[in-house]
Amino acid sequence: MAEDVLSQGEIDALLSAISTGEMDAEELKEQQTEERKIRDYDFKRALRFSKDQIRGLTRIHENFARLLTSFFAGQLRTYAEVSVASVDQVPYEEFIRSMPQRTVLNIFSVEPLEGRILYEVNPNIAYAILDRTLGGEGQGESKVENLTEIESRIMSRLFEQAFGSLEEAWGNLVEIDLSLEEFEINPQFIQMVSPNETVVVVSLNTTIGESSGMMNICIPHMVLEPIISKLSVHYWMQNESSKSNPEDFEHIATNLNQVNVETKALLGESSISIDEFLNLNEDDVIMLNQEIDQPLKLFVNDEPKFYVQPGKKKRHMAVQVLGETRGEEDE
Repeated sequence: MAEDVLSQGEIDALLSAISTGEMDAEELKEQQTEERKIRDYDFKRALRFSKDQIRGLTRIHENFARLLTSFFAGQLRTYAEVSVASVDQVPYEEFIRSMPQRTVLNIFSVEPLEGRILYEVNPNIAYAILDRTLGGEGQGESKVENLTEIESRIMSRLFEQAFGSLEEAWGNLVEIDLSLEEFEINPQFIQMVSPNETVVVVSLNTTIGESSGMMNICIPHMVLEPIISKLSVHYWMQNESSKSNPEDFEHIATNLNQVNVETKALLGESSISIDEFLNLNEDDVIMLNQEIDQPLKLFVNDEPKFYVQPGKKKRHMAVQVLGETRGEEDE
């Protein structure tokens, strides 16, 4: 900003006025102090969320980004990475103006909360996801205005499934039921709240295969208003320090008991040369490094876990567990 520079004549006149008493130096200082206290305030950009609450929202959507990364990687069978770039509060009108003229817009209801949230996907990312879903290499394009009805349907269903991860990410805060209400490509046709309404915009850096771009989640203030108190760090610390649910423990234990693991007993090992291997004949004997009176090792998922001895049970080969192995890490 340009500053006013006094000429030498103006400086002399000012010093003369102070020395003759026409101007009070203390009064001049007070005027300068009062001027510094006055600051411009834009009522269109009223901040309705504290920094603590913004940090809470950032934490929730960092978890959502991790879930979304796993979903896209598994669904599209290609490299995927989603991370939170920023979480800001801006007027709704400013958010709409910042979007491209043609983009992929998904509007979700958030039961039991009031209002709706907007999920905007950059066309480059949207087409990479569509191309990969249809068996392509995941090439991103930008021809949103030419979307066919079939392409629109495939996109909307895929993003509806992807956005289901938000229900899980918000689970510790509030139980929500997301439902896709509209699929649109022109931001000007979307009017969820008044132009001056404060919204939280969560921007996500997204990479799908060789394509990259942004995805944005627009959450109006009216959606978050009933749960604002739960966005503070104090609530998160309380939630984390709460005792575990016995039903959850039982559910996890039941699922773990059904997991299949590979086990194998090692009879012994030996080393021979390539020449010896190529000249092996019938009735040749290979000496193992395992003593007959020493227990074998039982491996679980290629990790030594137990000492066993071989035998038979009902005409089947079997081993009897003698004890656990004790490696250096265990000790």
